Amino acid sequence: MKLHNQIFLAMVLAALAGWLTTESTQFFGIPLLAIYDTVGQLFISGLQMVVVPLITTAIISSLTGLADGRDLGRLGSKTLAYYLGTSLIAVIVGLLVVNMIQPGIIGGEAAGDRLGLAENTADVLARVEGRGVGDFAGIILQMVPSNLFHAAATGQLLGLIVFSLLFGYFLRQVDGDAGSALRHAIDGLYETMVKITMFIIRFAPLGVFGLIAATVVRTGFSAIAPLAWFFLTVLLALTIHAFVILPLAIRLLARRSPVRHMKAMTPALLTAFSTASSAATLPLTMECVEKRSGVSRRSATFVLPLGATVNMDGTALYECVAVVFIAQAYGMDLSLASQFMIVIAALLTSIGVASVPAASLVAITLILGMVGLPPEAIGLILVTDRVLDMCRTAVNIWGDSVGAVLIARSEGEEGVLSVPTRQL
Repeated sequence: MKLHNQIFLAMVLAALAGWLTTESTQFFGIPLLAIYDTVGQLFISGLQMVVVPLITTAIISSLTGLADGRDLGRLGSKTLAYYLGTSLIAVIVGLLVVNMIQPGIIGGEAAGDRLGLAENTADVLARVEGRGVGDFAGIILQMVPSNLFHAAATGQLLGLIVFSLLFGYFLRQVDGDAGSALRHAIDGLYETMVKITMFIIRFAPLGVFGLIAATVVRTGFSAIAPLAWFFLTVLLALTIHAFVILPLAIRLLARRSPVRHMKAMTPALLTAFSTASSAATLPLTMECVEKRSGVSRRSATFVLPLGATVNMDGTALYECVAVVFIAQAYGMDLSLASQFMIVIAALLTSIGVASVPAASLVAITLILGMVGLPPEAIGLILVTDRVLDMCRTAVNIWGDSVGAVLIARSEGEEGVLSVPTRQL
């Protein structure tokens, strides 16, 4: 059975197991919930273990394989243009959908009083208290970490990526046996990390089972009900972006089959949905893009690590919809200028959410302050945040992979989605 079929079966069984299990259910005296958590966390920890060495060796190996400095500038400009463009489109899609459906207005009246605030609002406020624009200004400082090992230990991928880009760029300029030996050694390290990654990925169905089962036990299927219209609005906007905008880009710009690419990316998308982590899914994303979609290692190892850090289409879209929904629920009539400010803020803050504690919740709190809403209003959306986080992470990964395909095709790679590739 192929990996994506195994993962899908694991998700179905996990939903059933979670539904039949309570937090007090035990297996030989051990709570089943603890078993689910342990299995899921082992899988995530395994993926996180390989992220840092895989990213650094992949980027350095990719840069040393470029023909000359012009290739680097061309790839970099294409990648950034794609990421900014698709994120902007995602935010605009979210804005249009939330204004069309108006989930914060029920029966012609603002829904704030009916919805109330989630019980754990105080806990969230404690996590984001004192955070502000300085957190995102700090992203600039993270680009040049004072301690590279500390950045690796704390998961500051942006600093690692900048260092890897510098290392790879200047390693290209080292001539003689020393430079050649080091380049070969890094290529060998990268190949080794790929093999370790594939070994961990074999256990993806077990990890996905544990993660999904634990989520269902804790939240149940009723977590979506209190905010059904908001949930459906976000889901519709994500669907339009993922299944209309991005596939059109593959068809029109890459002139390849978006259906074929989606089938190729299924293992990574299912893993992204279950882990809700772009960084943890990165190893599998790279493997699917290279082995199943036929993108060269040169393009994949340059585009995808950057995307896992700065390209957050689903997150930017979610931030925009969440803020407009909260404004509607509080009876606030947002002007065009305010909505434009929300679009720009969601676009800019989404770039750094992977490196900021409390992630998108901090970004949403910032944007709420910009439009004059109290930070505690974030409590309106907490009940659905976990499920929607899983959905938007899958969209983030899908957007990264589409970018790799488009850029590979723009570089003249004819084998992308056109020849049989090895199946995971």
